[in-house]
Amino acid sequence: MSETDETPRTHSGALLAAIAIALVTAIGGLIWCSTLGSRLTTQQAELTEARQQNAKMGADLRETEARLQVATDELSKENGLTQKQLDERAQAILQREQTDSRRLENEQKQTAQQVSSVSSQVSTVQSDVGGVKTDLSKTQSDLANTISQLQSVRGDLSSTNSVIARNHDELMALAHRGDRNYYEFTLTKGQRKPVGTVSLELKKVDPKKNLFTLVVYSDDKAVQKPNRGLDEPLQFYSGKDPALFEVVVNAINSKNQVSGYLSVPKGVPVPPTAQ
Repeated sequence: MSETDETPRTHSGALLAAIAIALVTAIGGLIWCSTLGSRLTTQQAELTEARQQNAKMGADLRETEARLQVATDELSKENGLTQKQLDERAQAILQREQTDSRRLENEQKQTAQQVSSVSSQVSTVQSDVGGVKTDLSKTQSDLANTISQLQSVRGDLSSTNSVIARNHDELMALAHRGDRNYYEFTLTKGQRKPVGTVSLELKKVDPKKNLFTLVVYSDDKAVQKPNRGLDEPLQFYSGKDPALFEVVVNAINSKNQVSGYLSVPKGVPVPPTAQ
């Protein structure tokens, strides 16, 4: 076959391809136009419906205004009020509402200020409580330190050591242990003095040697403790079920006066004056 015979066929194929593309493009354009037209129709319908609703709302509003005007006119006729008076009443109502609104706003501000003040006071109280806790912790630490420094001395009757207090602070530390009751005293020579459930009498004092002599009156008995020294546990038994009592003199104030305390086990009857 010659080249002259093949040329028309080649031109015919290209033409067919161009026609096919144009046809597809035309069909696509028709579909897109159809879809766009459908959407446009829907939107026009919605716009028409919206206009109808707006028109109806406008009509309803005009009707309401007309009824309101009729009601206003009838109210004016019934009460003999002019339009000016109605306007004045409306203005008064509006001013009253504004006044109430301002009052409410002021009350809310005052409440907010009060809440803020209370919050500040609560913060202050919390700070004070924190300070108290700190002081309490320090006190407990000081108490534990004092207890650790208490001196243990052997009593004059028992074979065991007794922890003694050499001053008032150490006595308070002993009392916090909670295993015994303590009664502080000051004795003057020649005077018998009730202490707890017993009585004590100072007989003699030697300030230079830190020695003293006293008598313990208990259970209708008198027990003398001669020439005893400071911070020495003077022990005796007392009570229906004999319990070990201790007297400790920890200060000689003068040649006629000493101070100290009586130590009594828990469970021993408490004198009426101490209850």
